[in-house]
Amino acid sequence: MSGARVTDDIRTEECSANASAVAALGAVRAALLDRQRAFRQPPGLVADGRDMGTVVFPDAPLKVFLTASDEVRAGRRHNQLKQKGIAATLPDLLKDLRERDARDATRSVAPLKPAPDARWLDTTAMDADAAAAQVLKWWQEATSR
Repeated sequence: MSGARVTDDIRTEECSANASAVAALGAVRAALLDRQRAFRQPPGLVADGRDMGTVVFPDAPLKVFLTASDEVRAGRRHNQLKQKGIAATLPDLLKDLRERDARDATRSVAPLKPAPDARWLDTTAMDADAAAAQVLKWWQEATSR
Protein backbone atom coordinates (compact mmCIF):
# COMPACT_ATOMS: atom_id res chain seq x y z
CA MET A 1 0.00 0.00 0.00
CA SER A 2 2.68 2.47 -0.94
CA GLY A 3 1.44 6.02 -0.60
CA ALA A 4 -1.49 5.12 1.64
CA ARG A 5 -2.34 7.55 4.45
CA VAL A 6 -1.87 5.80 7.77
CA THR A 7 -2.06 8.82 10.09
CA ASP A 8 -5.28 7.72 11.77
CA ASP A 9 -4.27 4.06 11.84
CA ILE A 10 -1.06 4.67 13.79
CA ARG A 11 -2.88 6.78 16.40
CA THR A 12 -5.27 4.08 17.61
CA GLU A 13 -5.21 2.86 21.19
CA GLU A 14 -4.25 -0.61 19.96
CA CYS A 15 -1.32 0.76 17.98
CA SER A 16 -0.13 2.83 20.95
CA ALA A 17 -0.25 -0.17 23.26
CA ASN A 18 1.55 -2.37 20.74
CA ALA A 19 4.21 0.28 20.09
CA SER A 20 4.94 0.44 23.80
CA ALA A 21 5.27 -3.35 24.01
CA VAL A 22 7.50 -3.60 20.92
CA ALA A 23 9.68 -0.70 22.05
CA ALA A 24 10.82 -2.82 24.99
CA LEU A 25 12.29 -5.49 22.68
CA GLY A 26 15.96 -4.76 22.07
CA ALA A 27 16.25 -6.84 18.90
CA VAL A 28 13.28 -5.08 17.32
CA ARG A 29 14.62 -1.66 18.32
CA ALA A 30 18.02 -2.44 16.80
CA ALA A 31 16.43 -3.66 13.57
CA LEU A 32 14.39 -0.47 13.22
CA LEU A 33 17.02 2.10 14.18
CA ASP A 34 18.71 2.42 10.76
CA ARG A 35 15.31 2.57 9.04
CA GLN A 36 14.19 5.37 11.35
CA ARG A 37 17.40 7.32 10.83
CA ALA A 38 17.08 6.95 7.04
CA PHE A 39 14.05 9.26 7.16
CA ARG A 40 16.31 12.14 8.18
CA GLN A 41 16.95 13.99 4.95
CA PRO A 42 17.13 17.65 3.96
CA PRO A 43 15.40 19.95 4.56
CA GLY A 44 14.77 18.22 7.89
CA LEU A 45 12.43 16.07 9.85
CA VAL A 46 9.98 16.35 12.68
CA ALA A 47 10.01 13.04 14.53
CA ASP A 48 7.51 12.08 17.20
CA GLY A 49 8.34 9.38 19.67
CA ARG A 50 9.43 8.59 23.16
CA ASP A 51 13.11 8.07 22.33
CA MET A 52 13.63 10.29 19.29
CA GLY A 53 15.96 12.70 21.08
CA THR A 54 17.82 10.17 23.20
CA VAL A 55 18.27 7.19 20.86
CA VAL A 56 17.14 7.74 17.29
CA PHE A 57 18.37 11.30 16.65
CA PRO A 58 20.69 12.18 19.55
CA ASP A 59 22.50 14.77 17.40
CA ALA A 60 19.36 16.66 16.36
CA PRO A 61 19.80 20.45 16.53
CA LEU A 62 16.55 20.76 18.48
CA LYS A 63 14.97 18.27 20.82
CA VAL A 64 11.68 19.06 22.51
CA PHE A 65 10.37 17.03 25.43
CA LEU A 66 6.66 17.64 25.09
CA THR A 67 4.60 17.14 28.22
CA ALA A 68 1.32 18.03 29.88
CA SER A 69 -0.48 16.89 32.99
CA ASP A 70 -1.84 13.35 32.87
CA GLU A 71 -5.39 14.65 33.16
CA VAL A 72 -5.02 17.07 30.27
CA ARG A 73 -3.33 14.43 28.09
CA ALA A 74 -6.12 11.93 28.80
CA GLY A 75 -8.74 14.61 28.09
CA ARG A 76 -7.13 15.45 24.76
CA ARG A 77 -7.00 11.79 23.80
CA HIS A 78 -10.62 11.36 24.86
CA ASN A 79 -11.65 14.25 22.61
CA GLN A 80 -9.67 12.81 19.67
CA LEU A 81 -11.36 9.46 20.04
CA LYS A 82 -14.81 11.00 20.38
CA GLN A 83 -14.27 13.02 17.19
CA LYS A 84 -13.49 9.76 15.39
CA GLY A 85 -16.59 8.09 16.80
CA ILE A 86 -14.58 5.77 19.01
CA ALA A 87 -16.05 5.07 22.44
CA ALA A 88 -13.71 5.53 25.37
CA THR A 89 -14.01 6.56 28.98
CA LEU A 90 -11.84 9.21 30.53
CA PRO A 91 -10.97 7.15 33.65
CA ASP A 92 -9.86 4.21 31.48
CA LEU A 93 -7.76 6.46 29.23
CA LEU A 94 -6.12 8.09 32.24
CA LYS A 95 -5.33 4.68 33.75
CA ASP A 96 -3.90 3.38 30.45
CA LEU A 97 -1.83 6.54 29.94
CA ARG A 98 -0.28 6.29 33.40
CA GLU A 99 0.45 2.59 32.98
CA ARG A 100 2.10 3.15 29.59
CA ASP A 101 4.19 6.05 30.93
CA ALA A 102 5.36 3.94 33.88
CA ARG A 103 6.13 0.96 31.63
CA ASP A 104 7.98 3.10 29.09
CA ALA A 105 9.95 5.05 31.71
CA THR A 106 11.20 1.88 33.41
CA ARG A 107 12.00 -0.32 30.42
CA SER A 108 15.64 -1.27 29.99
CA VAL A 109 15.69 -0.51 26.25
CA ALA A 110 15.35 3.15 25.19
CA PRO A 111 13.37 4.30 28.24
CA LEU A 112 11.11 7.33 28.13
CA LYS A 113 13.22 10.23 29.34
CA PRO A 114 14.20 13.64 28.06
CA ALA A 115 17.54 14.07 26.33
CA PRO A 116 19.94 16.09 28.49
CA ASP A 117 19.83 18.93 25.98
CA ALA A 118 16.08 18.79 25.28
CA ARG A 119 13.90 21.83 25.67
CA TRP A 120 10.94 21.10 27.94
CA LEU A 121 7.55 22.24 26.71
CA ASP A 122 4.67 21.82 29.16
CA THR A 123 1.51 22.22 27.10
CA THR A 124 -0.93 21.74 29.97
CA ALA A 125 -2.24 25.29 29.54
CA MET A 126 -1.44 25.66 25.81
CA ASP A 127 -3.35 24.89 22.66
CA ALA A 128 -1.71 23.23 19.65
CA ASP A 129 -1.08 26.54 17.86
CA ALA A 130 0.75 28.03 20.86
CA ALA A 131 2.83 24.88 21.28
CA ALA A 132 3.75 24.87 17.58
CA ALA A 133 4.69 28.55 17.73
CA GLN A 134 7.02 27.89 20.65
CA VAL A 135 8.71 24.99 18.89
CA LEU A 136 9.16 27.08 15.74
CA LYS A 137 10.69 29.88 17.80
CA TRP A 138 13.15 27.43 19.36
CA TRP A 139 13.92 25.99 15.91
CA GLN A 140 14.72 29.44 14.56
CA GLU A 141 16.98 30.09 17.54
CA ALA A 142 18.72 26.72 17.19
CA THR A 143 19.37 27.05 13.47
CA SER A 144 20.38 30.70 13.40
CA ARG A 145 23.54 30.06 15.43
